[in-house]
Amino acid sequence: MGLTMGQRKAVTRQAARRYRSAGRVEKARILDELCALTGWHRDHARKALRVALKPKTVSQQRKPREPVYGQEVVTALRKVWAVLDAPSGKRLAPFLGEIVDRLIACGELEISEATRYQLVRMSAATIDRRLAPVRAQWRPQGRSLTKPGSLLKTQIPIRTWADWNDARPGFVEIDLVGHDGGNLAGEHAFTLTVTDIATGWTENRAVRNKAQKWVLAALTEIVAGFPFPLLGIDSDNGSEFINYHLLAFCEANEITFTRSRPGNKNDGAHVEQKNWAIVRQTVGYHRYSGEVQIDLLNGIYALLRDQINFFTPQQKLVSKTRHGATVTKKHDTAKTPFQRACADPTTDIHDKTVLHNHYLTLNPAAIRREILALSDALATEVTRTYFPTQPYTGLTHTGTSREATNPPTRAS
Repeated sequence: MGLTMGQRKAVTRQAARRYRSAGRVEKARILDELCALTGWHRDHARKALRVALKPKTVSQQRKPREPVYGQEVVTALRKVWAVLDAPSGKRLAPFLGEIVDRLIACGELEISEATRYQLVRMSAATIDRRLAPVRAQWRPQGRSLTKPGSLLKTQIPIRTWADWNDARPGFVEIDLVGHDGGNLAGEHAFTLTVTDIATGWTENRAVRNKAQKWVLAALTEIVAGFPFPLLGIDSDNGSEFINYHLLAFCEANEITFTRSRPGNKNDGAHVEQKNWAIVRQTVGYHRYSGEVQIDLLNGIYALLRDQINFFTPQQKLVSKTRHGATVTKKHDTAKTPFQRACADPTTDIHDKTVLHNHYLTLNPAAIRREILALSDALATEVTRTYFPTQPYTGLTHTGTSREATNPPTRAS
């Protein structure tokens, strides 16, 4: 077997050191040895020995390859990414073809057929690379406001995070997010988050405080408008959930009521993730209180219902294995809660039809603009609260009513 090119170069460098100071007879012998080892002609071997020890000049840097995706494609990608509230490449890539077609149909995206073809075939890694310059780099952290419930929790069975991992649509986790702004004194708003475990369908409602009656009223409203019947509710051990009012409500509606283990926050992993990905990333960590701010929050949540459930792809954890210190996680293909609900064989055909008909009326870019407009109005109201001398100019959104943004309920 002959020598490789690397081996030939190494042998030549070794021989060149002896060849440089050798006499005529010795040079002839070195040439013979090198030709025998490499199979080179003597003229080529002689040239290789002469240049082996010469310093190599650094060649000019190679001209970079022309990018496959031009500026028009990247610009369109950034718009789609912004409309969907900045998802990761793995969540965006499987949904890219559908959302691009939807935006084109709504007149929100005007691109050529060639640009569309390039856009929808982008891989998740390419999406992340092209969007890296515009990604947010810092997010603040929050804190828990959960207070222990009463002795009633002995009547409510404990459920861990894995028990409903493969359940049918209708089993939900619920939690409250506090909007105290770092000051726990006085009354401030909370957001009730309800997340379906099987599909990821999420609903939010703002309440004036965490009193049992406000929480139950918000939950009753969410249950009435949920796209499929609720079969089970799981909560943490806070007193706003562990009470006779909610227990009686679940018994009257034949809903299974369970709770997580005290001190085990990951038992409610599904809803905890939505607390961050939806509530905190949308309305932040300001202090909210009063009817005006709560109405603005609920206006935002009414719009988020359509954006999150119809146009935000989500991945579900399929498996997690540990080998020593290495943890390997596998996720399924990203799908929206709407897609998961329609693909589930247990979802009623009438519920699927209602959801699909409502989906065809939605404009994701318009929804996103409305959310940003209401967020600006909320920020203006918060600023007016902290600095009363600044006049409040009212809402700045384009006037989409709550009825226009809410999907029809199962009863409609």
